[in-house]
Amino acid sequence: MKGVIIRILRQMGNDRRTLALMIIAPIIILTLLYLLLGESSYIPKILVAKDFPAVLLTELKKQDVEVSFLDEGADADTLLKDKKADAIITTGADGMQIRMLESGNSKAALITTALKNASSAVSPPSSMNLTFIYGKIDSTEFNSLGFVLLGVLSFFFVFIISGISFVRERETGTLERLMATPIRRISVIGGYTVGFGILSAVQSALMILYSRYVLGMEFEGPVWLAVLIMVLLAFTAVSIGAFVSIFANNEFQVMQFIPLVVVPQMFFSGLITLDTLPYGLGNLARFMPIFYGCDGLEKVLIRGYGIGSIWRDLCMLLAFILFFFVLNVLALKKYRKL
Repeated sequence: MKGVIIRILRQMGNDRRTLALMIIAPIIILTLLYLLLGESSYIPKILVAKDFPAVLLTELKKQDVEVSFLDEGADADTLLKDKKADAIITTGADGMQIRMLESGNSKAALITTALKNASSAVSPPSSMNLTFIYGKIDSTEFNSLGFVLLGVLSFFFVFIISGISFVRERETGTLERLMATPIRRISVIGGYTVGFGILSAVQSALMILYSRYVLGMEFEGPVWLAVLIMVLLAFTAVSIGAFVSIFANNEFQVMQFIPLVVVPQMFFSGLITLDTLPYGLGNLARFMPIFYGCDGLEKVLIRGYGIGSIWRDLCMLLAFILFFFVLNVLALKKYRKL
């Protein structure tokens, strides 16, 4: 088994494209997501009616927004659709009316925050104080979704590399020649799994360290525990990639398994709150390794839990590794007549 591990590591080390896909690509994507989901420098444009309360207008101008008066007779919806304004505020018998183009985007959040702060300054007793048990109100989307991004990206890249590499071993005849020797099947699978797993573990550790110390991702729990979860998730992806390669005759067919193996798991990674899914679909997450990886990362990164609170996630990842390891050993029967 030692010889197989050394050969795999040397082979991967000489394959610069594979190394780039494993190490550099996740770092680049994490950086891009940090820029897209991090703090925004955008200044919202707000138009207010000329009878807007002067005191509130003064406080609103102190916020990070651009405030102008709405021209009489101007069509509010046209201004919003043409992006001449991000919000239009008018007053009437029913109180203040705020009109925006669409809900649920970052602009709406910035405008809402500015209005809340301005209202709080005018009338402090009516101010709202929103607090959370876990997380911060001013956390960026990158920090809030960091545990999902790390888990999904690691699993995705490791799955692709391991699946393609196993298919390549078959295409070149390396696996058949190896199985012609007296080496045991368990040693072959162990060698391949550990060999690819070492590189995957390095990738996982680099992603965690880069996110924490370069991108400044908020870590409430210990870094080493997050690395441990990522390493186990990476080994799980290696085992699943090897298993999927059994049903693929070439590298392109490995890619075809992505919508079946990777994409469904993304929906159960924490990207969507499982309790809100209808028909009890959230229970399907119990059969998906990404769920346990991201659940453990959330408990460590967001909630600051220790190993005593995530041992179930760690055990389930180990169980997935063992399960697919056994399946891969059994699958090698077709390469050797027993």
